Amino acid sequence: MRYAIYYTPQPDEMLARIAAKWLGRDPFGAATKPVEAVSDLSAAEVAFHTASARRYGFHATLKAPFRLAANETEGSLRAALDAFAGATPAVAIPRLVVSQIDGFFALVPQEPVPSLNSFADDVVRHFDRFRAPLTDAEIERRSPDSLKPAEFRNLCQWGYPYVFEAFRFHMTLSGRAGPQESPRLRAAIQGLFADVLQQPVLVDGLTLFVEAEPGAPFMVLSHHALGRRTARRTA
Repeated sequence: MRYAIYYTPQPDEMLARIAAKWLGRDPFGAATKPVEAVSDLSAAEVAFHTASARRYGFHATLKAPFRLAANETEGSLRAALDAFAGATPAVAIPRLVVSQIDGFFALVPQEPVPSLNSFADDVVRHFDRFRAPLTDAEIERRSPDSLKPAEFRNLCQWGYPYVFEAFRFHMTLSGRAGPQESPRLRAAIQGLFADVLQQPVLVDGLTLFVEAEPGAPFMVLSHHALGRRTARRTA
């Protein structure tokens, strides 16, 4: 079993509804539904391009998936999330845009948001005690030879290469797409998310996800509102 600490909008928010339609899955529930054709992409093409993102659910990674440390429990992790979230203010992203990162499409802030990066840094540090050390096999799965030196150090020390200076807030919408397919994929995503991309996004909670077994879809276990509000739990 692995846990992850993500940001994801609540299921009644427009951004979440559109993302669930695009991916064919809402991580707050077990139900999936067939994806639909979007723009000039057929349903089969959408399903193909969203397959990898669908398993993880719509989210932005803050603390990447980890096995629980031997001296911690799910209950202690939830309690720590409650305490941290209650003492941490929400962060506003003025605007998200569609971007292609290393071949895959994602929503990213249009401009750097220093407070968002500081928030992500704090999450990585604060919850690292809950993470079991990576095994050699887990390190190998990250293709360490392809990482920059700083990214490899991050992987060994923090369990994930893309933290601190290497962090980039992103909400993944597809797998890698080649140059021939990218323009149509970008146009479909841009059109589907056009209205919601005109609005600011408030990062107002931490969401605990769980992967019950290797390869299983990641599901929401609990949501913890930032600021002095009571955590809303779904399980």
